[in-house]
Amino acid sequence: MVKLILGGKGSGKTKWLIDNANKDMKAGNGNIAFIDVDDDHIFTLDYNVRLINAMEFNIKDIESFYGFLCGLIGMDYDVEKIYIDSIYKVIDLNIPSLEKLIENLNIIGEKFQVEFFINVDYTMEKIPEHLRDYSIELEFEYAV
Repeated sequence: MVKLILGGKGSGKTKWLIDNANKDMKAGNGNIAFIDVDDDHIFTLDYNVRLINAMEFNIKDIESFYGFLCGLIGMDYDVEKIYIDSIYKVIDLNIPSLEKLIENLNIIGEKFQVEFFINVDYTMEKIPEHLRDYSIELEFEYAV
């Protein structure tokens, strides 16, 4: 399963990801990974959530990001959920690349029973109709 976490700037997308990763870590049996573009959230994430700084892995485009995620799953078959924050700051997540990423992640997610939650810099009105089933839009009431 892939879910896109949508919302305007300041709507609380990162807070939602952190809160849900922490909640899932306490409730789940598998491992939780949190991918970010820095280490700023190291003290807000449960210490059992694996924080990975994507900037350390030379991710240049959607294909290398997908390969990075496959490597993560291949290294740890107990990964249950992967939360991805702010990757749009590193690679271009335009609509065609999002479509391809969702398609690929659905395949490996189903095969290895992994769920993906991806913070993207879009609102529901800018997401095509066929991607809305993959989307959760946050309103400003979730903001910090």
